[in-house]
Amino acid sequence: MRKSHPFRRVVLAGAATVSGIVLLLALKPSSDPASAAGTAPAQSSVQGGAQAAGTGTVTGDAAQTQYGVVQVRLTVAGGKITQADAVQAPKGGQSDQITANAVPQLNQAAVAAQSADIDSVSGATYTSEGYKKSLQSALDKVEAGAGASQGSGTVQVTGTFTGDAAQTQYGVVQVRITVSKNQITKAEAVQAPKGGRSDQITADAVPQLNQATVAGQSPDIDTVSGATYTSTGYKKSLQSAIDKANASAGSSQDSGAQEGAQESESESPGAQESGAQGSGSAQASGTFTGDAAQTQYGAVQVRITVADGKITKAEAVQAPKGGRSDQVTADAVPQLNQAAVTAGSADIDAVSGATYTSAGYKESLQSALDEAGG
Repeated sequence: MRKSHPFRRVVLAGAATVSGIVLLLALKPSSDPASAAGTAPAQSSVQGGAQAAGTGTVTGDAAQTQYGVVQVRLTVAGGKITQADAVQAPKGGQSDQITANAVPQLNQAAVAAQSADIDSVSGATYTSEGYKKSLQSALDKVEAGAGASQGSGTVQVTGTFTGDAAQTQYGVVQVRITVSKNQITKAEAVQAPKGGRSDQITADAVPQLNQATVAGQSPDIDTVSGATYTSTGYKKSLQSAIDKANASAGSSQDSGAQEGAQESESESPGAQESGAQGSGSAQASGTFTGDAAQTQYGAVQVRITVADGKITKAEAVQAPKGGRSDQVTADAVPQLNQAAVTAGSADIDAVSGATYTSAGYKESLQSALDEAGG
């Protein structure tokens, strides 16, 4: 029997009154009544989701199950979950039927319960568990955003955030955004379909999508004509990057408070600055696993341990293996791990003779740093 979780309900209800950071990047800014009267706002803001109603979308982390990945996206309005969707679910063979039966029930249960404490669907145990895990991750992100906005409302999100890789019919699309003081200042596709006709489509579509993102400050952008699949994948990955930026708001506020306390106790300003405070550096404390980066010889995935804003440990939880890859991995990964800790960022040199592994390592490392709020 499902147990009630009043704490989760309180958290979501509390989002109705927050302002400032909650879902600050999730929505396209609404029209300003003042601008209709002839007074244009001084600057376009990405704080479209910081409305009194606490409305926006949040995507949970992808949860790996025995039969495939499950990933849940929530729509929150007026402080309540109004819609739940599985943006990824197991597919192929019998999984198609199980997913078709289970996901609608899980979506409905999430909205009804307003929490991740929902019953598993009979005959879909693995899918249900993955769904609940990703759902809980989405709820955690809502809570983190709410916590950040409960203070003075002056917390500013700044950093680089890489969205999850979105699989399309013609290849993977993955978007990275640069945010400065709650504004998307740059958008780029770090992965896009390539080969044959895809090269031309990518060359035409991606610059337009990048420009539209900066102009619109949200994933609510128009599809580029003739590049439907690429546009859809782009927007999906963009939403994921925005979700990560939102999630970082909570850790940013916490670290900012700690830094302020440390500075007041220090006799010399800046004496306790962290070596990892540069571009692409970690801001939070904990263990963060980057997205798996696919290379020509296999996937690379990096996990970092962060303490007081510094990377204290880096390790590859996945790396190319088999044949010559075993030796390349054995040589390169320890060097890359050490470089990550030394640099405190993803700006590290590639290991000679391991170009593909190094590139995948740095891509996954950057993703882990993004998750840490860097």
